[in-house]
Amino acid sequence: MSSDSKVAVQVRGLGKAFQIYSRPEDRLKQLLFGKRRKFYREFWALHDVDLEIHRGETVGIVGRNGSGKSTLLQMVCGTLTPTCGELDVRGRVAALLELGTGFNPEFTGRENVFLNGAILGLDRRDMERRFDAVSAFADIGQFLEQPVKTYSSGMYARLAFAVAINVDPDILIIDEVLSVGDEAFQRKCFGRIEQIRDSGAAVLFVSHSAGNVIELCDRAVLLDQGQRLLTGKPKIVVGQYQKLAYAPADRRAAIRQTIIDMDKGTAPPAPAAADATAGNAATAKPEAETEPAFYDPSLQPASTTHFASQGAEIVDPMLLDSAGRKVNVLRSNVEYVYAYTANFTARAFGVRFGMFVKSITGVEIGGLMSHQLGQGIDCVEAGRKIAVRIRLRAALAPGVYFLNAGLVGSVDGQETYLHRILDAVMFRVVGDSPPLVSGYVDFSAVPSENNVELVQYSAEQGAAELAASGEGRAGRS
Repeated sequence: MSSDSKVAVQVRGLGKAFQIYSRPEDRLKQLLFGKRRKFYREFWALHDVDLEIHRGETVGIVGRNGSGKSTLLQMVCGTLTPTCGELDVRGRVAALLELGTGFNPEFTGRENVFLNGAILGLDRRDMERRFDAVSAFADIGQFLEQPVKTYSSGMYARLAFAVAINVDPDILIIDEVLSVGDEAFQRKCFGRIEQIRDSGAAVLFVSHSAGNVIELCDRAVLLDQGQRLLTGKPKIVVGQYQKLAYAPADRRAAIRQTIIDMDKGTAPPAPAAADATAGNAATAKPEAETEPAFYDPSLQPASTTHFASQGAEIVDPMLLDSAGRKVNVLRSNVEYVYAYTANFTARAFGVRFGMFVKSITGVEIGGLMSHQLGQGIDCVEAGRKIAVRIRLRAALAPGVYFLNAGLVGSVDGQETYLHRILDAVMFRVVGDSPPLVSGYVDFSAVPSENNVELVQYSAEQGAAELAASGEGRAGRS
């Protein structure tokens, strides 16, 4: 194992297997027969995982339910023993794995604070010095003197988090527990997590909120079926996780393998513009800021991710100015059109179209939909084509942004993506002078009435164009 002093957690070939018994009596038989016979089947919740987490960084763990996220965290905490592999954890670990972990429901909140402190290796005198800080952060008033069995889930989360962050952890582990808190408390928690990270602690963070992972984490890890598929920048990892999560069953294995190849560096190379291009573009000054909007061929996203098609495909996403010209360098507070075409290869129901704007770090800024939930186009026949035109005002601070494109429909009674493209278009917003705004959105702009225009072609027109485009792609390949 590494002797690097910057490493807080190191994992090599880590695996965890559980014994699954079909009947209760099989457990007794196993005790009686020992290794001579096997009355169980092994389920590997985690296998052959390699991971290194450094001090002063926040690492997000993403994956579908059952992918092994919680199992990994429990082994790092020491509440589960690995079946195989090596695990090196350096420093005090404070963990919020689930509500009430380490709490005795019959004890008061005050008594549980001291109990949790003892579990984390602090004596009573240490906890007495920290108690006021714990109480102030939890902010649950007189409930601190009541048994925790009377607490709501939010009060559990408040007290558990208040204890965890006030014991000076070297490693802080959070497993989705903050989702139960109110918005104000969540913001306070995220701010405190950043302080803990900045003090030199390592933070492991599990969440199904893509925005939280992208905004809070320095790196992200994608787990699936107990295997680590990908480690990298949060925006890239979250995009691949979403692609896998929304993939139809018959495409999931192929997409999974593509992600593994990406992690190994054997996937097809990204487009010519790399992430560095995007970063440079964020600060680069255009040649003539006083000119109208124009198209800069160097603004090409390297992080574009296509979801698997489920009977529809989005093609040719682009931004257009008022004259219908393709642009990607926009004037602040000027109106543009985000255009793309949806080709339907199968009948679709409850269809809605939309877009989303994200920052260069993947923070979700806002979006538009063609219809409200439950009010989409009832039925779109196979072979039909729909041109989508979304009017939007570039009421954004100068910088580089990305546009997603998506269309959803009903599959087996559940709304899901029929097709989606993450980071479909990259664009830059410029202004005459630095605006008196902070953040991403220029709230001084006067908004216009945004709407979405849909132009439906006949089935015959759609089928003809689909056939022509197919021949064109075949000829280019």
